[in-house]
Amino acid sequence: MFDSRHLLWLAPAAVLGALEVDLNSTDSIKNAAKEVAYDLMTYYHGNESGMIPGILPGPPPGGDYYWWQGGALWGTMIDYWHFTGDETYNDVTFDAMQFQVGKNRDYAPDNWTLSLGNDDQSFWGMSAMLAAEVNFRDPTGSDPSWLGLAQAVWTEQSTRYSSEDCGGGLRWQIFSTNKGYDYKNTIANGCFFNMGARLARYTQNATYAEWAEKTWDWIMSVKYIDDEWNVYDGGHVPYNCTDTNKQQYSYNAAILLSGAAYMYDYVSDILGDQREEKKATDRRIQQQTNKSKAWEDRITGLIDGMERVFFVNGTLYEPSCEAGVCSTDMLSFKGYVHRWLAVVTQIAPFTHDRVTALLRSSTEAAVKQCTGGANGRQCGFHWTTGVYDGVTGAGQQMNVLGALSSLLVPEAKAPVTNATGGTSVGDPNAGQNAPTLPEAAPVTQGDRAGAGILTALVLGTTIGGAMWMAFD
Repeated sequence: MFDSRHLLWLAPAAVLGALEVDLNSTDSIKNAAKEVAYDLMTYYHGNESGMIPGILPGPPPGGDYYWWQGGALWGTMIDYWHFTGDETYNDVTFDAMQFQVGKNRDYAPDNWTLSLGNDDQSFWGMSAMLAAEVNFRDPTGSDPSWLGLAQAVWTEQSTRYSSEDCGGGLRWQIFSTNKGYDYKNTIANGCFFNMGARLARYTQNATYAEWAEKTWDWIMSVKYIDDEWNVYDGGHVPYNCTDTNKQQYSYNAAILLSGAAYMYDYVSDILGDQREEKKATDRRIQQQTNKSKAWEDRITGLIDGMERVFFVNGTLYEPSCEAGVCSTDMLSFKGYVHRWLAVVTQIAPFTHDRVTALLRSSTEAAVKQCTGGANGRQCGFHWTTGVYDGVTGAGQQMNVLGALSSLLVPEAKAPVTNATGGTSVGDPNAGQNAPTLPEAAPVTQGDRAGAGILTALVLGTTIGGAMWMAFD
């Protein structure tokens, strides 16, 4: 098992100094990614005696990080292995992902149930889905499969989808005792949409696709995406989700773009089969062609919006907070954007040239500011300045690792399915035992992945741009 106390034995041979990388050299990118991964894993202590496997130090005030960010970390490390071939952290990743599955094998462990949001659960579920898509080491014996875990999360969430309020959608929080239960936000529904699209593509089960389309249509109907492809954060149930919080966060747009790309690939594969095998009438082929074109247009629109809102001269920027105060959650968004957009180029190839150019220019800016920390190469959050901002953390390292990994996509295999070499086996009974709230249990402060709406929840209004407000 990997042990962070022994990291010095794994440290890349490098003198103290800025992170150096030649973006024209695959080997140089991999070497830089190795250094960033090493620095990232110094923040993880879950494999040390007396610590909890799977999570980063926290939640506050015991540490900076909430439970969901552990799930995000392991997705980052799975991608790191997939893109570089470096197996150094595979054991600790595997152990962490399995430790946090919970008694119902649904990423709702008892320790976190009281404060669980749908998006929190989804970040772990999406990392399990990723493990299935890249053929990460399969669990054996009685351990749950990666696909089964993803199915469990999605199945449970499908039972929480309610058309009684706002005409559809998932609430941010799972239990009514949690602040945010009256909020239906983009990240919770975007994750559900994303997982549905990926499960449809992996399993060829049309039910998942139908749910993904239903969720997308609802997000559009409540105008969380407007005509200019701005992606907003959410709305409150008492207002029928019409009091739109117009804060924009990069991961909201990116999770939808990723899901749309998976839907495009799923629909296009069906269309290709129909044409090749002549299984369908001309009318059905035309219907499928129209679906493929619709997803293509949505992908293009979302890229248009993201490039306008979140990229400054080709460099990723978080406008909601970067000019002011960013939460620990927000400090990790850029890495997800890079990782998710990289896969978009594989499964929606018409985006390749445009998106790859953005990823490259953004990564170039990201690595330039990695001059901090005791080793002189740790990374800050502000990429547009080219100057280290003096604040290090796991999120900042995940961001740059995601950026470097995104440039290795051309040599990596696209996400597999059960028809193209996927080895993870599903579980038809997954998700049948949803978490329940123990009676008379104290309500604790939650792990909040839905970063955009805390200010709105506390004040009932949006304070423009800069301030992040946490619950007391």
